Amino acid sequence: MGLINGYRPPLRFFVAETLRSLSSLSLSNSFTGGFDSSRSLAPPVTTPQVSPYSSGLANSSYIQANRLHAHEGEEGRNKPSIPLQIDHRLHETNPRRRRYIPQKSERTLQIPGIEDDYYFNSLDWGSKNVLAIALEDTVHLWDVSNDDPYELVTVDEENGPVTSVKWAPDGLRIAVGLNNSDVQLWDSTANKLLKTLRGCHSSFVGALDWNNNDILTTGGMDGLIVNNDVRMRDHIVEIYRGHSQMVCGLRWSPSGRKLASGGSDNLLHIWDRSMASLNSQTQWLHRLQDHTAAVKALAWCPFQENLLASGGGLSDRCIKFWSTNTGACLNSVDTGSQVCSLLWNRNERELLSSHGFLQNQLTLWEYPSMVKIAERIEHTSRVLFMSQSPDGCIVASASADQTLKLWNVFGTSEVAKPTQKAAHEPFAQFNRIR
Repeated sequence: MGLINGYRPPLRFFVAETLRSLSSLSLSNSFTGGFDSSRSLAPPVTTPQVSPYSSGLANSSYIQANRLHAHEGEEGRNKPSIPLQIDHRLHETNPRRRRYIPQKSERTLQIPGIEDDYYFNSLDWGSKNVLAIALEDTVHLWDVSNDDPYELVTVDEENGPVTSVKWAPDGLRIAVGLNNSDVQLWDSTANKLLKTLRGCHSSFVGALDWNNNDILTTGGMDGLIVNNDVRMRDHIVEIYRGHSQMVCGLRWSPSGRKLASGGSDNLLHIWDRSMASLNSQTQWLHRLQDHTAAVKALAWCPFQENLLASGGGLSDRCIKFWSTNTGACLNSVDTGSQVCSLLWNRNERELLSSHGFLQNQLTLWEYPSMVKIAERIEHTSRVLFMSQSPDGCIVASASADQTLKLWNVFGTSEVAKPTQKAAHEPFAQFNRIR
């Protein structure tokens, strides 16, 4: 195959897309079942119950090379997976629930090249319904609305791997964090590099979030948090100093006034945007020290202002709820395994968590009781990343077992189904690129 984006990828790509039928959807109040560990799949057979998103996600071109990382840690990469006895039965954990939850994920994709690194943030679903995933040195985009996959960029090997991706609120531009400390800003519609942010950090950038369409916040291995105005040549406008180790979680509140940051120093900070500055030592609003492992998973509540959920790593295993007004811990639940990601249901008082060692499960919780509504064990390695569709109904999960799954967790999607494309093998144009 020829050049992609002006150059020839240095490594061999491959694509596998075979048929995987959707299991019939039944009325269920819980998740259970085994992960399909097949290394290939294709568009599922549709049924009247299937979410529109399930007809879109497909496999793109992926690099197979392995890479060593310059950092190590308790929550890091390449820890041995613990063999699981997968239970394929459904178990009702809360029979009083009336909302229907499908038994199984709607689709499974193989994603060889996903980095098995707790400190990365390699998956994000943009407001224009485009899913971005970083696989080693390459960022792949998949337009769910029309089932269109394409490669955005493959960075030079000495600058990779890609350590984080984050869509701007406009859904058109995407920030790409790199192992060499740079952050690139791309126009996804034109496949054009708009800007490279340099000088923010001294090592890899594992956490990104946007505060409106102009301020990009970056968190690095150096413990710094930097606000960058992407419109300006001198883009560094504010710096938050409080973490002594790597920043692995960043989330702005819906109002844009408060920032939550989690680090491998086991600290959770709440920052007030009005207190930020460039030159002076920025004082945090709250320093929260209750977690006993790295704090990566962060989620602001969509229905209660100033409520934040946080999740701790392997030696902590807890989901904690905080009042960001007072800094008080409102509740803490031991989940029994490493907490990798958290997502709120925008329509119900529910929280979805994804986990690593020891169980690699997805768990749906009722809030505020924290009664376990449903649990699913399908991934065979830790579920490092989750992201939510623009309408909030579908969740994508990516695991170190090299698979990505779509889950109809939070309700029926109202987004129009993708248009039918010409009959050809998806991603065939990327097959066997050298």
